[in-house]
Amino acid sequence: MKIVIAPNALKGSLSARAAAEAMARGVRRAAPQAKLLLLPVADGGDGLLEVLEDVLQVERLPLSVTGPLNTPVEAGFLYDPSRCLAVIEMATAAGLALLTPDRYNPLNATSFGVGELVKAALDRGAARIILGIGGSATNDGGTGMARALGARFLDQAGNELPGDGASLAQINNIRLDGLDPRLGQVDIQVISDVDNPLLGEHGAARVFAPQKGASPEQVIQLEAGLAQLADVIEQDLGRDVREHPGAGAAGGLGAGLIAFLQAELTPGAELVLELLELKQALAGADLVLTAEGRLDEQTRHGKAPAAVATRARALGIPCLALAGSLGPGSETLLATGIDASFSLCPGPVNLEQAMQDAGQYLAAATEQVLRCFLAGYNTRLPAQDNQ
Repeated sequence: MKIVIAPNALKGSLSARAAAEAMARGVRRAAPQAKLLLLPVADGGDGLLEVLEDVLQVERLPLSVTGPLNTPVEAGFLYDPSRCLAVIEMATAAGLALLTPDRYNPLNATSFGVGELVKAALDRGAARIILGIGGSATNDGGTGMARALGARFLDQAGNELPGDGASLAQINNIRLDGLDPRLGQVDIQVISDVDNPLLGEHGAARVFAPQKGASPEQVIQLEAGLAQLADVIEQDLGRDVREHPGAGAAGGLGAGLIAFLQAELTPGAELVLELLELKQALAGADLVLTAEGRLDEQTRHGKAPAAVATRARALGIPCLALAGSLGPGSETLLATGIDASFSLCPGPVNLEQAMQDAGQYLAAATEQVLRCFLAGYNTRLPAQDNQ
């Protein structure tokens, strides 16, 4: 029996690689003779660099940049000189995981450090940049990122604004004449784990800002600020980014990348799975196991587990998913190819305990999921083929 183990990171507790290793421990307890292929995956959010570092066989270049609250953080990016290719994970510079919950502040958080990473990639000679924009702490519409690359955002009096969520509503004019000219010669491919528009019920502020610490009043303020940014982008740059799929990703960074850097937005999971050669890995597989921190309706919109399951179903391979929690809409994932979903929690536990013991819980839950699968598998195969 061949089993492909392809989990995403469980944000805040397990990297994709650690999750795959935990699941493998559970599988080996239930089916010690099974052939396992561990293939940690990503979709543009946390863990992108770790997943691609081994695949691309390149080293990570460390770099100190401006963090989400304007203090230095240690980030970095991957660079392949043979292909002039850089891979950047915005979460390393402006990610929510860089902050403790008491410091979440989407009004003042900035994506400036992301722009610094892009500049460093240009300094290395990058002709192509893959930029993952999941897991952000920001809601600045990409203005911080653009400022790091030479753009200016001015208020009605002509004063330059800092590039954060609080200043969006004051933007009256956008100046790109100081933008780094090398950006015109580089192909920037942005990958995201969501396809939300910039504004509205499913937009950046209303969906994601509360997760970053915004109060209901701040959500209204941030929505108004992003709407003002969109108006000025259309006025000064002639582009309407409001409804572009993925424009609302990373607090509107998706919209900023489209408008300021002429970047192309691509579903993150699809590109990563292509780089990981998932289709080849699935050849001859009897089962696919995937995982994520939370499975819910949002999983259908660009998340790695759904993309893995879709590819498995296309080849007629069953796919089972595990998660720290199953949220509203998780039942809709049947349509993606996830044949069944399971929580890894063994019983009532608080979030802190669940995250602390996630590896142990994931291994135990995987073992029981596989034993259940084998119980059915053994009824349709000769006894000697049941491993």
